[in-house]
Parts: sequence; structure tokens; C-alpha cells
Amino acid sequence: MSRSGVLKPVLVAMAAATGVALLGGLMTDIGPWYQSLKQPAFKPPDWAFGPAWTVIFALTAAAGVYGWRSAPDRRSRDALMALFALNAFLNVLWSLLFFRLQRPDWALMEIPMLWLSVLALILALRRYTPLGSRLLWPYLAWVTFAASINAATVQLNGPFQTALP
Repeated sequence: MSRSGVLKPVLVAMAAATGVALLGGLMTDIGPWYQSLKQPAFKPPDWAFGPAWTVIFALTAAAGVYGWRSAPDRRSRDALMALFALNAFLNVLWSLLFFRLQRPDWALMEIPMLWLSVLALILALRRYTPLGSRLLWPYLAWVTFAASINAATVQLNGPFQTALP
């Protein structure tokens, strides 16, 4: 395999993970509205979310590289990359709903789709790269935990109204 063939999936995965992280970060506003929310006692401190997501994005990028390299043909690789793209979209959408639109209730309704997209990636990757599949288990665990935080936030603060610009 040529050097560019080896580097291409790594560069694409790094760019995609960085792009999703940046978009999610741009959507995340922990200003006055967020600070005014009652939070569940089990929610980690705000500073912990950055490192947690950094690890998750790094593992997801690595899983993408393993999937890219292990898929037996272009059609399989394209299907995997489409699943990664769907997951990235849902990841950013959650931040948009929760933080920008200030609708934790809508974000909570979106979480099952995000969770299922991670599970779909785990199952799809398992066919070609069991290691790549296992790299996404922390992501699934984190989304599960985040769902419980989101649900408790809705319970403690609802009902919500859409924020006006």
C-alpha cells in the first residue's frame, strides 16, 4: 500500500473528528441559561466533558481508520463512512437542540437516534474489525450516561420554551 493510501484514512478520520468536535463546541454555550438549570447530583463537573469527548472522538477516529482499512470493498467502506457521517450529524444536532435552541426536551427525544447510530457503527464494524468495534463501546456508554443526565435535567427544569433570538 502506498504512503498516501496509508495516510488517507488517518487524515480523513482526524479531520472528521476535529470538525465534529469544533461544530459541537460551537453549539455548546454554558452561559447564563445553562448555568441557571438545575442539574442532577450525579452530573460530572463541566470541566470533565471536554476530556471525555476528546477521548471519545479519538477512539471514534481510530475506529473509523480500522473500518476504512478493514472493509473488504469500496461499497462496504462507503456504507461504514455513511454511518459515521450520520452519527456525526446526530452528535452535533444534540448540541444544537440542547444548547443553542435551549430545548433539553428535544435533545432527549433525539438521544435514541444518536444511541442507535453508535450501536449501528459497533455492529457494522464488528463484521470487519472487532477491535474497531470495541473502540466505540466507551462512546455508547457515554451516550447512555448523557441520556440519564439529559432526562434528569428535563425532569428538574421542564417545561421548556424555544429561545427567541
